[in-house]
Amino acid sequence: MKILKYTEASFQKEFEAVLATSSLFDLEIEERVRTIIQKVLIEGDDGLLSLVEEIDGIKLTPQQLRVTMEEEIAASLKTISNKEMDQAFKKALKNISFFAKKSLRKNWKSTNSHGAQVGEKFDPFERVGVYVPAGKAPLASTALMTIPLAKEAGCKEIIVCTPCGKDGSIRPELLYAAKLAGATEIYRIGGAQAIAAMAFGTKTIQKVQKVFGPGNSYVVAAKRLLFGHVAVDLLPGPSEVLVIADKTANPCFIAADILAQAEHGSGKERVWLITTSEKLLDQVQGQIAEQLEQAVRKELLMPVLEKGTALILVKDIKQGLILANRLAPEHCEVMTADPEKTAEGIHTAGALLLGKYTPAVLGDYVAGPSHVLPTGGAGVSFPGLTVDQFQRRTSIVKYSKESLLKAYPAVRCFSEMEGLIAHGKSAEIRLQGSARS
Repeated sequence: MKILKYTEASFQKEFEAVLATSSLFDLEIEERVRTIIQKVLIEGDDGLLSLVEEIDGIKLTPQQLRVTMEEEIAASLKTISNKEMDQAFKKALKNISFFAKKSLRKNWKSTNSHGAQVGEKFDPFERVGVYVPAGKAPLASTALMTIPLAKEAGCKEIIVCTPCGKDGSIRPELLYAAKLAGATEIYRIGGAQAIAAMAFGTKTIQKVQKVFGPGNSYVVAAKRLLFGHVAVDLLPGPSEVLVIADKTANPCFIAADILAQAEHGSGKERVWLITTSEKLLDQVQGQIAEQLEQAVRKELLMPVLEKGTALILVKDIKQGLILANRLAPEHCEVMTADPEKTAEGIHTAGALLLGKYTPAVLGDYVAGPSHVLPTGGAGVSFPGLTVDQFQRRTSIVKYSKESLLKAYPAVRCFSEMEGLIAHGKSAEIRLQGSARS
């Protein structure tokens, strides 16, 4: 772990090094992903399947790419006898769907200063693609945090791509979650090649209009490189958590939350503590060491603790907020005496989790807002995933002869100023020819 203290002369330099550890723009990963994208674009299914064999060690036929929804999901349901898990899925789905419905954008109309009708309409994308990671952990929760948003928006075709095991199978919990959430097609394919297949389309996997969902550094690089060929939601890569805390915080809670976000398994996760209390910083170090001894996924935690963890002592909350906004964390837990007040100064976090009883895991699983959030500093520009991203906006304008007449002087002014005379003429001709209309 890196320990940074504002009292040290090297503090600013060390903080800049912490900022520079994002995996979003790794040039080696980017070059590898370019090769993958080109292979899928040029070779279609053949390229896709050869990549699956090369990267994942799995030999599939085109017919095996798509999950046979009724047969395989029915078989998966037989293996799921845990009623508690079923109830957990359904309770989470209820909160997620509730939050999504509240966030839907609605059509509207009004009248502008010329007396013309103006407004917007919001239509669901017809066909969307959702990526659900399933590497070190089968993220059934991600299926629930993405697919229901598409369903609530009204998307008719919701396809899911997710990696399969060495035997070609997908974990039954993930299949069940995807079906429960509203997936209409499921494909057993992962990585950058899955993103490319959804973006370009192949004989087996029909092209989508927009790609959603989190993934590892290769998946995020693919989404970034394919932007323009297909719409993408945001850049949600390896997990992050920042805890902002003062002397009132519980070091046991903080250590537990740091370890929770570090255990995803890519090794590129980033976790930080910003605190005004040196005593708390020391206590958190001790708690991390103590809790690590009991950790189940210790081998996955160690690389993150060694390379992606920073405990930062700041002079005051004001300095802490400046650093927090530069980090633009995926999850930002606020454990101060007045978390609401502190949160007012945080403008770049993917999600804010306020108070000592709101660990990031609630946002990961059951609270309602999607856990698909920007990482790697992308939160400066990107929000987290919301239902309105599954809607396509169209502006609407309707002028009458009377309202066109009111608008014409300004139109002519702009047209002459910019030297685009035909622009002005297209309005003028309607007024001159009004007797023939």
